[in-house]
Amino acid sequence: MTEAVHVRGLRKAYQGTPAVDGLDLDIGDGEVFALLGPNGAGKTTTVEILEGFRERDAGTVRVLGEDPQRASRRWRYGIGLVLQNASDMADMTVAETVRHFAGYYPDPRPVDEVIELVGLTEKAGRKVRTLSGGQRRRVDVAIGVVGRPRLLFLDEPTTGFDPEARRRFWALIRRLSAEDGTTILLTTHYLDEAEALADRVGVIAAGRVLAVDTPADLGGRASAGAAVGWVEDGEPRLLRTDRPTEAVRELADRLGGEVPGLTVTRPSLEDVYLDLIGSTR
Repeated sequence: MTEAVHVRGLRKAYQGTPAVDGLDLDIGDGEVFALLGPNGAGKTTTVEILEGFRERDAGTVRVLGEDPQRASRRWRYGIGLVLQNASDMADMTVAETVRHFAGYYPDPRPVDEVIELVGLTEKAGRKVRTLSGGQRRRVDVAIGVVGRPRLLFLDEPTTGFDPEARRRFWALIRRLSAEDGTTILLTTHYLDEAEALADRVGVIAAGRVLAVDTPADLGGRASAGAAVGWVEDGEPRLLRTDRPTEAVRELADRLGGEVPGLTVTRPSLEDVYLDLIGSTR
């Protein structure tokens, strides 16, 4: 797999306090990668270095084959940004806003195509200030992809969204990844968002990557023991086991068929994440 991002030994300190402390990271071309971590873990500093907005103290960084610290303008055309606190042109229409930013690129997507891609065709003539929060976020994405980026940075893209708006936004990100092969680096505090969108997730704490894997396998999650729950004699029961199928079969035999209140669960992504970051405290 070709690497869109390659980082080794990345370090950055502020007034002698390490924010990023020997971080290693690889993101494949065309991959959706979610970077998870608590506040102060070093996520923002790492992403700003990858975007070329902040200089590092040490380490090797290659993004789309170049060092962001010394990258050319052509390299910047391949980067798309959707920042957490994007400033929009509230008194311009959606079409005017996208057209304005398209003018910064040598080969932008057609404006109408971008607006259709983000699902705002019916709002193209509306001023941005009249849109809902979710629709304005779609304008941010339109600005981020109008230049045909190879790598798109999404910083907490659905903060403040209601559940329906989040699901629609997820569909948009899946479309960008599937149809265009865009590499996406997502930072989010919503673990269900990472699980829904990411091919792989990385957990960062204290300036280092603690683990990288698929959401299903992170931290040995797929092979972890299960919790089998049921109700017996009016009381909830719980059994932790590495052989849940056998446990359910034995319960069914003992209870004569159906097992009241049966549940079988394995550690959630949140469980694994909290275990990982808890190990650094």
